[in-house]
Amino acid sequence: MIGLPSSVDETQTLLASGKYIADRSLATATYLSLAEARPLFLEGEAGVGKTEIARVLAATLGRKLIRLQCYEGLDVAATVYEWNYQAQMIEIRMSEATGLKDRDQLNANIFDQRFLIKRPLLQALEADDAGAPVLLIDELDRADEPFEAYLLELLSDFQITIPELGTIKAGTPPLVVITSNRTREVHDALRRRCYYYWVDYPDAARELAILELKAPEASKSIAGQIVTFVQALRAQDLFKPPGVAETIDWARALTRLNATTLAPQIVDDTLGVVLKYQDDIATVRKGGIDALVAEAQAGQI
Repeated sequence: MIGLPSSVDETQTLLASGKYIADRSLATATYLSLAEARPLFLEGEAGVGKTEIARVLAATLGRKLIRLQCYEGLDVAATVYEWNYQAQMIEIRMSEATGLKDRDQLNANIFDQRFLIKRPLLQALEADDAGAPVLLIDELDRADEPFEAYLLELLSDFQITIPELGTIKAGTPPLVVITSNRTREVHDALRRRCYYYWVDYPDAARELAILELKAPEASKSIAGQIVTFVQALRAQDLFKPPGVAETIDWARALTRLNATTLAPQIVDDTLGVVLKYQDDIATVRKGGIDALVAEAQAGQI
């Protein structure tokens, strides 16, 4: 079993070993979350690397990653558990065939762990030889508020109550990472149970370092131009500014097209890689791609 980091520096090194370049404040929040067994609540724009932190922690610590992707209408059956009703019916018929008539014994037979289908939240409470798993509750803001309320028991005591079986409690709390793109506000009661960090867009130097790590096939020259161009895009009034994920995708796409430098035509042809809304693409074209390209070529890092 790989032990948890014992300092902020070790946490930063651990994340770097998984190709995640974190600034010290993010490494500090992550270290405290791991050391104090408190959920880490990450908010920020889409594509800035919130989900990746959970993946990197699972990979570098050698833990199982259990991911719960949130969406509207999530319920207990999809997130916690449900009973295998077909198997229970077979058990009832077999019990009747053998002459079992004791109702209490029959209930004990059918409400048994054998017939319990465990969903992500319940799986996260199970012991594992590799250590407590990493539980990623992704895009919590997409779920309904009642689901938030259900999470409070789990995040406070790392336990879940199943009426037919009682309370199931984790021997060792899972490492919990919760993400939100802030499409709606998450309730204060949940926030109080977590350590909070806002994951912002990286500055140019850190974004270039990320690009060199994640898209090493891109030349240093064009990588600098890409970062300068993307940083300029984020300064514009766009509906959805590009995240780091789009920067990486764009670098890989331009490399695939054998581009060695930014040029107005290649930028115009590939804007759909870095921008995801037609209104944003129209805004950039209207403002002038030539000027942005010239600025990127002149001011590359």
